[in-house]
Amino acid sequence: MNETTKHTGRFSLGCNYWASHAGIEMWSDANWRPEVVDADFRLLAESGLRTVRVFPLWPEFQPIKRLYTAMGRACDTVLPDDGGDPALRRAGVSRAALEKFQVLADLASKHGLELIVGLVTGWMSGRLFVPPALEERNILTDPAALMWQVRFVRAFVSRFRTHAAIVSWDLGNECNCLAAPGSREAAWSWTAQISDAIRAEDATRPVISGMHSLSAGRDDTWSIEDQAELTDVLTIHPYPPFTPHCDRDRLGTIRSGLHATAEGCLYADVGGKPCLAEEVGTLGPMLGSERRAADYLRGALFSLWAHGNEGLLWWCAFDQDHLAYAPYEWSSPERELGLFRNDRAPKPVVAEFTAFEAFLKTAPVLAPRRRRAVCILTDDQDRWGVAYASFILSKQAGFEVEFQSAHQPLRDADLYLLPSVSGFNAIPRAFGIALNKRIESGATLYLSLNDGFLADFGRAFGMEVEARCQRTVPAEIAWAGEIHRVASPYRLDLNRGGAEVLAREADGNPAFVRFARGKGQAYFLSVPIELDAVKAPGAFEERNHAAFYREIGAGVRARHVVRNGLPGLGVTEHPAADGRLHLVLVNYGRETLSFTPDLAPGWSVAEVVRGRREGAAFVVPPQDGVVVTLKQG
Repeated sequence: MNETTKHTGRFSLGCNYWASHAGIEMWSDANWRPEVVDADFRLLAESGLRTVRVFPLWPEFQPIKRLYTAMGRACDTVLPDDGGDPALRRAGVSRAALEKFQVLADLASKHGLELIVGLVTGWMSGRLFVPPALEERNILTDPAALMWQVRFVRAFVSRFRTHAAIVSWDLGNECNCLAAPGSREAAWSWTAQISDAIRAEDATRPVISGMHSLSAGRDDTWSIEDQAELTDVLTIHPYPPFTPHCDRDRLGTIRSGLHATAEGCLYADVGGKPCLAEEVGTLGPMLGSERRAADYLRGALFSLWAHGNEGLLWWCAFDQDHLAYAPYEWSSPERELGLFRNDRAPKPVVAEFTAFEAFLKTAPVLAPRRRRAVCILTDDQDRWGVAYASFILSKQAGFEVEFQSAHQPLRDADLYLLPSVSGFNAIPRAFGIALNKRIESGATLYLSLNDGFLADFGRAFGMEVEARCQRTVPAEIAWAGEIHRVASPYRLDLNRGGAEVLAREADGNPAFVRFARGKGQAYFLSVPIELDAVKAPGAFEERNHAAFYREIGAGVRARHVVRNGLPGLGVTEHPAADGRLHLVLVNYGRETLSFTPDLAPGWSVAEVVRGRREGAAFVVPPQDGVVVTLKQG
């Protein structure tokens, strides 16, 4: 298993903040009202929130302008009033703006709030905010833009590095939206310059990525691995409409319930760094009612906590439907995202934060959950879609996975998954050799095929490909007492060698086989059930593709303390230092579940930390969590 990721053992509860009366205009001289910030912070603290992400709007804090002469030639840069501070003048930073932020930080301390500071706030809610001198430049690659960003970051961090309210520095808000860097190398260079500028002034606080929609691929412009190399904490902003495959089902389904968790685990596993759910929300009333949003939040809190995420910050603190300027003038969703309405009345989500904050005061500190399976992501595939589906299917089948790339050293595991393999370059030769050694030594391999090409197929799976052709209709495979209809681009006509055929297509063509290899075994499935499930609305409830995962995961489940499960219930096992075991049960659906765990011999329930027990069964309400401690002997 991956030992690189380090978790703090704490779980941050909070929100992203713009002042309730002014939103993005809060820093302007006309709208700066510290008494409003004071009241806002008091309300957040009283509601159980402890972490607040704040945004020094870039052009307010570095209001540099350019002067031009004949033929449009730039001749000078106008700098703000420095109050006699030559360092601020050199950095182009407004002394007055820094004084406002000092007041905000002091108010945070007054109310016991911790601050995450998004430094380069040049993108916010669909609008760019850039100092006038840098308008129409590529913010991520232009030398002048880079120079002024580094100067701003160093000046700001230097000023506030001793303030006790600040717990971490964020590169900025979704800075991968500022411009197109043009290459992975340029994106890496921008990230390195900003993170280095932060650490040059403050090496004591973690640097948070602040990005969203990163890729697990090694050659993509904004990659998980590059951000992990240069920052200390990765971030996800798991909004369903902005994340592929996540807006297909209702709130209150396992797809929506595991979105943030699966994305956070993908980032942490591939990057080897902790991950924070830095922006979470339902984008207002068009995705679901306020009650559904609260249920969604409750489930996400328990799920993220159980899976080692660093915390959850809601977007955002207050509704902004009363603000008559961009971006609120442009974008409907941006107006109704708050925990509180603009009259300060709380929405139902607030009660869920308050309740979870109370729970954390007595909750056990969880060790990382036990995982004995590794899901390997390969080139030429929809990595996020495949990872997301594999995460859900394994959860439904009763085992836990961690993620890695086929370009990373192979991790130790009992079960390896290569889901929905695609293209010509899926498995590097050296990686394949290492994987084969693990299988021969006793591990289990599962590979499902989309349109991928595999070397040494016969030796790996005990089958021969007689021919291949495109499919005109979905494949139909009889397995686990039902017919599975799976969208698949190609059909392989297979000749059985030494493999055991577990399931066939309607005409008898082998589709799902098991092949003994040394001390281990290999499963091959000729259709991409992961892609089929993730692309089809309702598939995780209506199509029992998890039946294939229950077969391949039988050996892993046999090593669990809890040997059974339910399709809509997540069960994670967390070893404690005293030899006991914490269980977290999360119901990802909208119906109450009654679960009687089948415990390994010698184990029994020591304590119900949270939840209700009826006889031997635990009652898990919809989108809620139950926490149990087991003992041995």
